[in-house]
Amino acid sequence: MKQLGRAGLGSLAALWLLGLGSLLGLWTGLLQRGQEAAEQEQRFPPGRRLPQAQRGWRRGCSEEPAPDRFSPGQGEPRGAQKTFRALLTLPAAGERGQPPEGQERPGQSSQPQPSEPASREREVPADPASPVQGGIFWSRALEQQVPPGFDSEQAAAWLEVARAARIASLERGGCGRSSNRLARLADGSRACVRYGINPEQIQGEALSYQLAGLLGIQPRLPPMTLALVEARGRQWGQVRDELRGSHWAEGAVVSLTQWVDNLTDVVAPAPWRSEAGSGRRLQPLESGELGGFTQSQLVELVQWTDLILFDYLTANFDRLVSNLFSLQWDPRVMHRATSNLHRAPNGGLVFIDNEAGLVHGYRLLSMWDKYNEPLLRSVCIFREATAQRVQELHRMQNAASELLRLYRTHEPLSDQLGFLSEQQAQLLQGRIDFVHKHILHCKTKATSL
Repeated sequence: MKQLGRAGLGSLAALWLLGLGSLLGLWTGLLQRGQEAAEQEQRFPPGRRLPQAQRGWRRGCSEEPAPDRFSPGQGEPRGAQKTFRALLTLPAAGERGQPPEGQERPGQSSQPQPSEPASREREVPADPASPVQGGIFWSRALEQQVPPGFDSEQAAAWLEVARAARIASLERGGCGRSSNRLARLADGSRACVRYGINPEQIQGEALSYQLAGLLGIQPRLPPMTLALVEARGRQWGQVRDELRGSHWAEGAVVSLTQWVDNLTDVVAPAPWRSEAGSGRRLQPLESGELGGFTQSQLVELVQWTDLILFDYLTANFDRLVSNLFSLQWDPRVMHRATSNLHRAPNGGLVFIDNEAGLVHGYRLLSMWDKYNEPLLRSVCIFREATAQRVQELHRMQNAASELLRLYRTHEPLSDQLGFLSEQQAQLLQGRIDFVHKHILHCKTKATSL
């Protein structure tokens, strides 16, 4: 009996030692896991998400933030960031510590490219008391942050050179439709040469450029002049063979527009994109609607309001209007790049290819004004200088005569294409008067609130 008791005690001791070893092993494992958790917490503190690869998430299944007022469409691959939100984060004048987002040449993808959500640290909330003054005008402080356009003295110098320069080569591509060419001048600079399907397109390009000068917004348009195609002439002699392949008519008038490097696409901002995309009537952009915009977004809107006013006056249907028209078969078109509108490296908008304006646009008013007029009515905030130019042209009733004066003064080949007809001149003045009336309506509405 005593021998059996001693054996039982030995077995209990062995079991006790085995259990103690297991507890020690478990305790060691817990300590190691606690240390690893502490290291992981240090690497990824609260509020910072783990990389998708470590979380096992697949692209397209992650928790995306809800779209905000300037967020483009969701669900497309995150490639080149060239939509409105991504490009809007380019540093404006006075903003520091905001590196530019990735940029790419327009036309690299036919699909809308969504941007990465901008971090809250980079969004600068706008002071709701500062963006608008007098109820309907952008504040001077905000206008001072708009990136500068083409300098008038540099533009004049380029025009002088371009009119006298020899064309060294003509290349296909990069300047719109297949009949256009990219020209390299003898000094190494480049220009887009536009050959109109009919002369009224080149005429519209030239007159739109001068009207922009009359309105004080010409810095937003690249310098542009006219040229006469003469295969045996001094300017075109070196590219006689290229001219033969282009099928341009001898003696045709073409436009030369300064080439600008590193332009990127622009998507319409939310005040127009979301309303148009929803199928609802466009609502006026007013001072009371600006509380949720950042400073950089407001700077963008300043330029857009000038653009919409300009396109209404010229009846240009080949920009935002063409996107609105395409909504009937492409519901995502407002999330795609806006036609003939680009962004310069400094963040400023560039209004290119205005040949649909004035002459061509006025001939097709019955088709396109049902889009242009609602767009104008959707703007109830203006640059004060632009509104003053419109007011003066309304008061003097001399829009056409002033345009003709500028055209003849600044364009040596103005007589080659002629000017607006009497009916077109009346249409221009009528549209000036309509814009003036609309500005007064916005002012009355603002003062009654």
